Amino acid sequence: MERADEFYVPAGFGEAEHIEKRSRFIGRVWPAGTEEEALERLKETREKHWDASHNVYAYIIREGGIMRYSDDGEPQGTSGMPVLGVFRSAEVCNVLCVVTRYFGGVLLGAGGLVRAYSHAAALALDAAGIAAMRLWDEAVIVCPYPLLERVKNEIGAFMGHVMSADYGAEVRISAIIPKEGSEGLVARLNDISSGKLKIEHKGENYRPIRIK
Repeated sequence: MERADEFYVPAGFGEAEHIEKRSRFIGRVWPAGTEEEALERLKETREKHWDASHNVYAYIIREGGIMRYSDDGEPQGTSGMPVLGVFRSAEVCNVLCVVTRYFGGVLLGAGGLVRAYSHAAALALDAAGIAAMRLWDEAVIVCPYPLLERVKNEIGAFMGHVMSADYGAEVRISAIIPKEGSEGLVARLNDISSGKLKIEHKGENYRPIRIK
């Protein structure tokens, strides 16, 4: 379950396909931070697959609580809503999914369509991966070499991440730390270094960290 300062998004683009009774289902997932971005991706996909039987879609945009879907000619309730349900169940937002179907000549029935479209969306989400968008404190820690591994271990212990390290006379570590653990990490670093570490706070920012 997401926290107030955390939400889930696709980790990137994902594509997968499967065949169901000779019909070809191609699922694609994109990150989409705005409805305009989702609609542009949808337009591109429709133009690319103009010859498909159906281009079913669903998208969820966190800002404004926007949720849209379309069966695109399939029987009502058999495709767009099931695709949307995949992302609602996974609590993933800022996402567009388009499932393109090339009809293979065999009718699937309502239940078969629901399963086929849901499966294509789930496969595409698995291919894209899921990232947690969290509020992080960004900091630069200037560290003497003898303390480098200790500092990196402490950052990890507070669920932070080392983003980069510049090696000069001392090491400049760029790190992100979960907002709720930032003060504790600073106190711990000051403790292990007797207050000799230089810690420069660079502000707060939402960043995605892949979790699946």
